Amino acid sequence: MSRSVRSPLLLAGLLAAAGTAHFAAPRRFDPIVSRSLPGSPRSWTYASGAAELALAAGVALPRTRKAAALAAAAFFAGVFPANVKMAVDWRHRPAPQRAVAYGRLPLQVPLVLWARGVARGAEGRA
Repeated sequence: MSRSVRSPLLLAGLLAAAGTAHFAAPRRFDPIVSRSLPGSPRSWTYASGAAELALAAGVALPRTRKAAALAAAAFFAGVFPANVKMAVDWRHRPAPQRAVAYGRLPLQVPLVLWARGVARGAEGRA
């Protein structure tokens, strides 16, 4: 399988895994939801998980790939504040946990670029 075919499917798999994790272990995600958002953190955890699952389905399907990949790029940028909150909240935790929290911050850039690349690759395939 070529990289151009595999890349959207890998992105879809990542989104599906992350979305599933939001439902399987919501307590891991609730603390990083901003308290300034209306409603309960659990509602936002489930909503973001549902969004990731929907994006995964959209990226997996060639007909919706471009729009879904662009939406995934926006989603990755949109969840950045949650990663900042996690890094701030975890700043006094043991080094391995801090490393995970801080490591999530720069990870958003390649995720956004990956999703944009998938969208560009889908432009001629609708």
